[in-house]
Amino acid sequence: ENTIKTTSFGKGILNIVGKDSTWSMNFSARMQILSSSTWHSVDDKLSNPTQDFLVRRSRLKFKGFVYSPKLTYKMEIGLSNRDISGGSQFTGDTPRYIYDAVIMWNFYKNFSFWAGQTKLPGNVERVISSGNMQFVDRSLLNSNFNIDRDMGIQLRNHFTVGKEFLIRQKLAISQGEGRNVTTGNLGGHQYSSRIELLPFGEFTNNGDYSGGDLDREITPKLSLASTYDFNNNAVKTRSNQGSYMYNDVGFYETNIKTLFVDAVFKYKGLSFMGEYVDRTASNPFAKNSDGTLTGDVVEVGKAYNVQTGYLFKNNYEIATRYTQINLDKSITGKDLQKQVTVGLSKYIVGHKLKIQSDLSYL
Repeated sequence: ENTIKTTSFGKGILNIVGKDSTWSMNFSARMQILSSSTWHSVDDKLSNPTQDFLVRRSRLKFKGFVYSPKLTYKMEIGLSNRDISGGSQFTGDTPRYIYDAVIMWNFYKNFSFWAGQTKLPGNVERVISSGNMQFVDRSLLNSNFNIDRDMGIQLRNHFTVGKEFLIRQKLAISQGEGRNVTTGNLGGHQYSSRIELLPFGEFTNNGDYSGGDLDREITPKLSLASTYDFNNNAVKTRSNQGSYMYNDVGFYETNIKTLFVDAVFKYKGLSFMGEYVDRTASNPFAKNSDGTLTGDVVEVGKAYNVQTGYLFKNNYEIATRYTQINLDKSITGKDLQKQVTVGLSKYIVGHKLKIQSDLSYL
């Protein structure tokens, strides 16, 4: 017989533990329903709104250990149309159901080895789960520059200096073309490294990777971090994201480098997150074998995003965000974008049951 335990709300649907304690599984499900309206300004007059109502996300997640608590796993599957979109010849012309399929082996002290498909150690906003966001959705910085998920291996380590100064190190080698690719590697591989400095120790409940200060930190908590990502001979317009750059002999290849710097601060309901990103390419103009331009370009440029919020004791939160996207217009042809967002959230059971709204001006 196996031990099956029900859980409290927000901790998964159930926990299953093998009778001999050689395996476990926690199963959970979540959904996010989104309604949105968009107005365009034409000659200083607002157009009629474009309105949408959709299942933004619908996910199933499985996690646990096998053989030993030091050998854990995570699987996450997407079911909504937005979750599984993006299928192409590179994914076997099938929907992209799988988000995470990764094993994690704590093989020595604070060292862990990961293998499979999961999020790369990129900007903090991207690694924060879509179920734990401070706003209705992530910023324009994230949609333009994030390195998302990929398939490969990771090595992670952490150690403490003095009484509480925590340092985390994360290294990844991946295929370099995003999740669920079945056609094998094109071009080179992707190399990611991240370092995180937490001078006042760990956040409560991993709060540096959760939007807002729902735990109301009783002492100040700070994370300062940076990621450097190098995609060798990349074949897509946004490192491992974007579209493939075809040419007359197959695919155009160029080295793409992405630098992220981010910070998170929380104290007594007050939260702050700031991000900066800079993407460059060895040669951003895609070319054919004879040197003529194909029309594709690498989306190089810079961006920053800052957001802050305050959680009241009645679990209402007000938050604001400012994002600036500065893609290189001489290459991409795109103008500078600035967006201001104001949000209001009501947390009923933390991030597990909440109502969020925001208003943006772009």
